[in-house]
Amino acid sequence: MSRCRRQIETSIGSESAVCRLEIREVVERDARREAVPILRQLWSDADPDEILAWTGEDDYHLFGGFVDGDLVAVAGVLVRRVLHHARHAWLYDLVVDESRRSEGYGTELVEFVEAWARERDCESVALASPLAKTDVHEYYEGLEFDQWGYVIEKGL
Repeated sequence: MSRCRRQIETSIGSESAVCRLEIREVVERDARREAVPILRQLWSDADPDEILAWTGEDDYHLFGGFVDGDLVAVAGVLVRRVLHHARHAWLYDLVVDESRRSEGYGTELVEFVEAWARERDCESVALASPLAKTDVHEYYEGLEFDQWGYVIEKGL
């Protein structure tokens, strides 16, 4: 369960710990430009203009997590239907700013994406992760994601 939503027992009863994370879709070019430095923490070799362009593609949905008006995390998602996956949301990008990691914001964004995908009749949320990123695999397994195969590619 997210750190933000867990129940805390106190001497006066039970209350929720609430994050101040506001999540909304980032659509306008200037707002997407604000997300580029965070996305470059994942895609460090990508050109900033290239990142800005792909976040504006028609089917790509960029969600931002804001704390007190500051963008601290982003998630990039596409809804697809392919033979090996029924209708699903593919989570291309999930990045929390390095200075704000381990505060529960990534989990909040994943939970948001799951709810958003359910509303669009998706049967799952899927993603790819490099084999060497075992900490990333453990993170998603902790969120009840299952590893079911490999992504295999060949550069052209």
